[in-house]
Amino acid sequence: MRNFTWSFLMFFCLVFTSFSQTKSIEKGTYFSTNRGQKVKLNLLENGKYEFILYYGDYNVKGDSLVFSQNKSVEEGFDLAFKNDKKAKKIKIKFVDPSFYPFYVGTQKGSEAIQYKKLSDIKIETDPEWKDADTAFDIDKCDFLYLALEGYDTETKLYKYALPKDVAEVIIKYNSLTEGDLKISGLWDKKTNQLRISDKGGKNPLTFVSEKEQKPEDKEVKVTPLESLNIPNWTYPGKDPVVDEDFNMAVDTVATAPDSAYVVEKYDFKFKIQDNLKSALAATAADKTKFLVVAVDTKNPSAKKDFDTFIEKQESLLGVHMATAYDAENDSFNFYLANANDKKWLKSVKITDDKSLIVLNENGDVLASAKSTLSEKEALFDVYSDFARELKSVDTFSSLGKALKNKKVTDGELISAFRKSVVSYDFGTYDVTYAQTNEPNEGDFKYASTKLDIKEATQAWKKLIEQHQKDAKPNLYLVETILKEIKNQGFSRQVSKVDKVLNDTDFLSIDYLIKHYDAIDAERLVYNEKEGEKHSIGSLNQEISGALQQNKNIATNETPATGNQDKAISVYKKLITAGKGNFETYQNYLAYLAETAESDGSNGTYLKEFNAYFNANLGDKGNVIERLDQMFGALGTESEYGFNGWNWFKEYHSNLCNSAAWTVVSKPGNTDFLKSAIGWSEYSLAVTKNNPYYLDTLAQLYYKDGQKNKAIETQILAAKYLNSEVEEQTAAEIRETLTKMQNGTY
Repeated sequence: MRNFTWSFLMFFCLVFTSFSQTKSIEKGTYFSTNRGQKVKLNLLENGKYEFILYYGDYNVKGDSLVFSQNKSVEEGFDLAFKNDKKAKKIKIKFVDPSFYPFYVGTQKGSEAIQYKKLSDIKIETDPEWKDADTAFDIDKCDFLYLALEGYDTETKLYKYALPKDVAEVIIKYNSLTEGDLKISGLWDKKTNQLRISDKGGKNPLTFVSEKEQKPEDKEVKVTPLESLNIPNWTYPGKDPVVDEDFNMAVDTVATAPDSAYVVEKYDFKFKIQDNLKSALAATAADKTKFLVVAVDTKNPSAKKDFDTFIEKQESLLGVHMATAYDAENDSFNFYLANANDKKWLKSVKITDDKSLIVLNENGDVLASAKSTLSEKEALFDVYSDFARELKSVDTFSSLGKALKNKKVTDGELISAFRKSVVSYDFGTYDVTYAQTNEPNEGDFKYASTKLDIKEATQAWKKLIEQHQKDAKPNLYLVETILKEIKNQGFSRQVSKVDKVLNDTDFLSIDYLIKHYDAIDAERLVYNEKEGEKHSIGSLNQEISGALQQNKNIATNETPATGNQDKAISVYKKLITAGKGNFETYQNYLAYLAETAESDGSNGTYLKEFNAYFNANLGDKGNVIERLDQMFGALGTESEYGFNGWNWFKEYHSNLCNSAAWTVVSKPGNTDFLKSAIGWSEYSLAVTKNNPYYLDTLAQLYYKDGQKNKAIETQILAAKYLNSEVEEQTAAEIRETLTKMQNGTY
């Protein structure tokens, strides 16, 4: 009998409360107005509600679902800046600092850090602590330090770079706490907002109706330059910590760490060029970076401001490259234009005295803004979407330019198509809003992203055809092919629709199989190319994944006419070439299992399954040891390796039982009766006393004329029935036993 076993991982939170029924509170959906992860509140019928903390997007990858939250909720400080060029001081506002032992530090340049305890500042500014919030002024400085002192735990210390014109810093500490949720709600008639808070009324969340929710500005997360956990934290002049249990001062002077544990820090520095030609050449050599040209001709301190910006960016990136260079976080080169660049500025139609121009490695203008680096500082943060937006714009702009160039070289065309590889990030990044919304003064204006998908598709087909006779593989083309067949390439980004594999895709796969060994030998070195970002996985896994995705995409609306036979042909080519690993066979057999011959049998599927069984499972000594060898051979690149040994074992026992059951359930498969008995016996050798498997084997024995053995096995099937077996299935197993015993089977 076929075994249907489903596993569910469920996470849910049920909270019940009551609201006073007034005319002002309407049923519907409300969203919190706090920064960070939005909390959703649904007021339902019958006095019920849903309080939703986690929600977001999901992606389908093969047979897996990958979930992602809209925003993560992190413990730590949440900062917001307000700028004012005329401000002489910086106002620091702590929102509800509560009882936490916070410290505030300031630093000018490389001078010593000046710390002060927040509770001492509160006493100085408000002796009676009348306000839960604490506000005070500090002198202008370059860096702000925030510390949460730990006694039994390490002190958490964060370093932040302050914008040049900052006038106010609003600070809130986000704490992750556990315990029972005891909340109450209050409707604010003046603002039409619902405030939800805990029992003590602290840290309220404000909700607005879904109908009244206003579009909000794109949030910019302030990232600390450094984030450290420091045991026994101290600073000059800090009071000693008193251990009340022993009534004595504890020495809080931090000792130097053992030199054996000191990790050498990577010192990230930009390579700033003194002329535009060199800056363009350096960006061309980097291949995956953009050049940001800053124009600030009327500003007498332009060079100083530029150097200050560069220093801050180096500090920020240094946090993400603490021990080694990381190309993924290094997206920009910077250059300050000078008087020698007037002719070039005129050629790219930049006439403003204050401008930012973003170029790709070919010197093409992708975006421009009437602004300065300091004003757009947040866009160059590693968490900003700006680089990803530019990559998408670059994909369309470069490909469109290449297609219109009658003298384009083969390498240039491959490079243009490959732009889609570096711009794809868990699905196509849609930048249409950047093109359709009316930009504000000072916003970046992007280059045109209009592209003729038909023209691009024809050019891609011609490119693939021309490379069929290659003596050795072009790995840039290989990487682009892999993205394209997995619906992550140019056609997906242009059309915004997943497509089933077409003739060009199958021709591309032939190219991969032809050069399989050469690609496999070179891909690891290619993936580690310095200054570039590449990702070519094991080819049989990459191809199998693309074919499986293709199978999932094909529907009545997007049919894959003739596509299935071609997919099966690809699997056969891989197996014939000796490249048929576990993933290949798994997807291949899944394809064949859904096909049937004209007589209703599954001969092709059973023949291929039998070949897999004989090559990998049957007559291989101890079945568990053999499976363990196969599982160990999956390697770190296989997604199935993460499912674990038990899943791998259960998959094979269930696979053998399912194939054997196909022989039981379809009369046209009787030629495989003897083989099916071997498959069924194997399933029970791996998973003992399974009533489904025993039922399958008993019926195979009976069909083979081994009636006594069949009855003995069916008795065991009935014996091992348990609460996990559906009642209807259990009844069918018992009924089959009765028929075998009275000769009516």
